[in-house]
Amino acid sequence: MRLQDQVAIVTGGAQGIGGATARRLAEEGASVLIADIDGDAAEKNAARIRDAGGRVTTLIVDVTRPDDLRTMVDTAVQQFGKLSILVNNAYGGSQRGQRGGATEVTEEAWEYGMAIMLKSIFLGAKYAVPEMQRAGGGSIVNISSVHGLLTAPGKLVYETGKSAIIGMTKQMACEFGPLGIRVNAICPGHIVTERMQARQWANNPEGIHFFEQQYPVRRVGRPIDIANAIVFLCSDEASFITGHALPVDGGLTIQLQEDLGVRLAHWILEHPQTQLPY
Repeated sequence: MRLQDQVAIVTGGAQGIGGATARRLAEEGASVLIADIDGDAAEKNAARIRDAGGRVTTLIVDVTRPDDLRTMVDTAVQQFGKLSILVNNAYGGSQRGQRGGATEVTEEAWEYGMAIMLKSIFLGAKYAVPEMQRAGGGSIVNISSVHGLLTAPGKLVYETGKSAIIGMTKQMACEFGPLGIRVNAICPGHIVTERMQARQWANNPEGIHFFEQQYPVRRVGRPIDIANAIVFLCSDEASFITGHALPVDGGLTIQLQEDLGVRLAHWILEHPQTQLPY
């Protein structure tokens, strides 16, 4: 087991990327605190981990609340004796009117987006790093996005936040490296989580086939793809990797847009009944 005797916190660890990450960390021997605003979903994921023989506890956490983040770190240390891994995954900002550009987004939506994407990572590190230092070192993984590398209209808040996560990751890597703490980011492509499957793809199978054509590997991602990358970055196998923003995106960000546009146009001509996912 690559993470034997390690203690991990996963924010947003009930479902989706966070849910798969909590399970994979536990499979590799880590004790896991699932921090999530949805307590029932967190307990369901924890039950899966316990049934598989893992060590896990849960805590209801709103990552926009500083006191919740402090309690989260304290609880992990109280339950498992130390803290060595922090996965900053939680995000729910798209539900609060964040779509749009600078002329459409409200100040409230901007402030909430920056709180859930950036302030939560800043405060998570503020409280977690001293405990990691006491434990002899550790690893922080921040979840950014391909939208932190490339941009599109109508996503000012999300893309600003995800871009800033990459910058914050690099700064923290420089800051905490001498303490034995590595900090990296992952930039997922389109990941089909449980909620995404139910909301967007369950009734549109042709739409997801169209979406898959954007990727050189010709498939979209699943939460396990990101979870596996997180396990690697937290393991000793990645002990010389820090400050890196790793795209886990099926090759989405490496291709020429001209080629992509032509390829998608051909797909639409060949599949005229496709319901586009936009």
